[in-house]
Amino acid sequence: MSTAESPAHPRFAEALRALGLDVEVRRFPDATRTAAQAADAIGCDVAEIVKSLVFVARGIPGAEGAEEGTEEGEPVLVLMDGSSRVDVELVRRELGAAAVRRADADLVRETTGYAIGGVPPFGHRTATRVLADRGLLGHAVVWAAAGTPHTVFPLDPASVIAHAGAKLVDVRERMA
Repeated sequence: MSTAESPAHPRFAEALRALGLDVEVRRFPDATRTAAQAADAIGCDVAEIVKSLVFVARGIPGAEGAEEGTEEGEPVLVLMDGSSRVDVELVRRELGAAAVRRADADLVRETTGYAIGGVPPFGHRTATRVLADRGLLGHAVVWAAAGTPHTVFPLDPASVIAHAGAKLVDVRERMA
């Protein structure tokens, strides 16, 4: 299927082409916006879904705008399996940041070029720091958004992490 015929978002289809990746992008009539919706549509376990979540970190040592008083902070992408939650405190510690919070929908779109529910792990409008939770490696294949809330693609997790330029970390929320 050519880039022009791909059901993926055009920016993401171009990223796949630029990376030389030939993956099957699947489009579903119903939204695959959440990990549960995507797993139901694909017929896989929710843990095999890659969530691409944008956070804002303020006060990262050595980062632009790292001063304590800077309001905006730096967008950071966290890749997490669909059955887990991100521990924001672990992300903060990993980055050495003063504070970390979830990004709002406008910042997600501005940073990545995609709407929440369709953010792929790579192929973004701007380069950002990327953290990938080690739990993703527990699967032979994972499914991630292909730039829209209706499209997904499969890839082995090591390739997802490598193409995203992610640092492998442990930032999954632990059950008490």
